[in-house]
Amino acid sequence: MKTRVLGQTGLEIAPIVFGGNVFGWTIDEAASFDVLDAFVDHGFDAIDTADVYSAWAPGNTGGESETIIGRWLRARPGMRGKVKIFTKVGSDLGAPGKKGLSRRWVIEAVEDSLTRLGIERIDLYFSHWPDPATPYEETLGAYATLLEQGKIRSVGASNLDAAQLGEALHVAERTGLPRYQVLQPEYNLYDRAGFEGALRDLCLREGLGVVTYYSLASGFLTGKYRTENDFGQSRRGQGIGKYLTPRGMRCLAALDEVAGRHQATDAEVALAWLIAKEGVTAPIASATKRAHVESFARAATLGLAAEDLALLDEASRP
Repeated sequence: MKTRVLGQTGLEIAPIVFGGNVFGWTIDEAASFDVLDAFVDHGFDAIDTADVYSAWAPGNTGGESETIIGRWLRARPGMRGKVKIFTKVGSDLGAPGKKGLSRRWVIEAVEDSLTRLGIERIDLYFSHWPDPATPYEETLGAYATLLEQGKIRSVGASNLDAAQLGEALHVAERTGLPRYQVLQPEYNLYDRAGFEGALRDLCLREGLGVVTYYSLASGFLTGKYRTENDFGQSRRGQGIGKYLTPRGMRCLAALDEVAGRHQATDAEVALAWLIAKEGVTAPIASATKRAHVESFARAATLGLAAEDLALLDEASRP
């Protein structure tokens, strides 16, 4: 599978990243191993997770996703050399001091993640959320230490707006500290306004890689949720209501039309649209069964025509 350069990290990745938020939440360990095997078998090579995944599920405390990935790696000798591992720090883990981007917590949290993952170095370590209580210089200084120690290979940020990312890059330039090399924003056919414009322009200008999350709008862009009666199809269904708007219906109609032209699914078209967008390196997408991974493989090679892209752009225009 043709790979893409991920910003200035030195990494190259296939055009879809696996979203590990489902591990220990909507699928158990055995099913997680199965979809990860399928993901690699289809030529993909990057897995995204976070220390907080999946603390929201009943009985979980966080770290479940990293733990499952670590067990999968240990059960598959030689697999570590085939995949890039992305994880994150900064979310509230529900215990005193276990949140934010202070130097103390970043240095501590990376050890916890490395232990759960069972690896010596994280390929891409993200600041999960902005932390107004911690100066950028302190956080970037912690990353400098981890880079020097060989515990991480590169750094990124998630959920920063253009002003925040611009300030972080300025601090890095002024101090000589590591700069964020990858952004992970919420971006999909429906949720466009947060990334398009100043934030995308900044990423392009500064040469940042971009891996998008909620790439299928929590499943809405698969087309299986069209009325409130459809919400019960999955545990994520209750979060779909906000998309059942006139614009949301226009998005689905456009996806249906383009999918029909290409004998594809709505999800495949929605991912192909992201892959084709300027500034995007790869969308992150989750799978709970092998069929989903097979769909990813079709999306990764689906070439949308200019008229397809224009139709989707117009239907989804904010």
